[in-house]
Amino acid sequence: MRHAKNTFKIGRTGSHRRCMIANMLKSLIEHGRIETTITKAKELRRHADRLITLAKKNTLASKRAVQSKLKVHYNKLSSKEARAAKAGNVSSYNTDRIVVDKLFGELKTRFEARNGGYTRIIKKQHRVGDNAPVCYIEYLA
Repeated sequence: MRHAKNTFKIGRTGSHRRCMIANMLKSLIEHGRIETTITKAKELRRHADRLITLAKKNTLASKRAVQSKLKVHYNKLSSKEARAAKAGNVSSYNTDRIVVDKLFGELKTRFEARNGGYTRIIKKQHRVGDNAPVCYIEYLA
């Protein structure tokens, strides 16, 4: 039985939905605010809040769970790229590394005193073209 197993299907297959959510989560963490449709934002909010809760635990298991959820793939750095990254040149980094560092650094400390409700959805006008309801989703300050 499927009691309490709610998922917004968003009209996509399971693999497409997981990849879309992972990409939107990376963008949300990186930029702090993204524009999307209301249906996608409501589904994204569930996942974004759970990521912050995992980051607040700050264990090895939670880091691995976040990397799995975000579908993080670390590219192997050559010795030259590793030296450049150590010197502070972030252009050699994979952006996934930066996203995970920001989640477990800046966002974790920002929400330490908060027990939930880390995101907000701000409705915007309907999109020109398909008249889809659009909104902003952002992390609270």
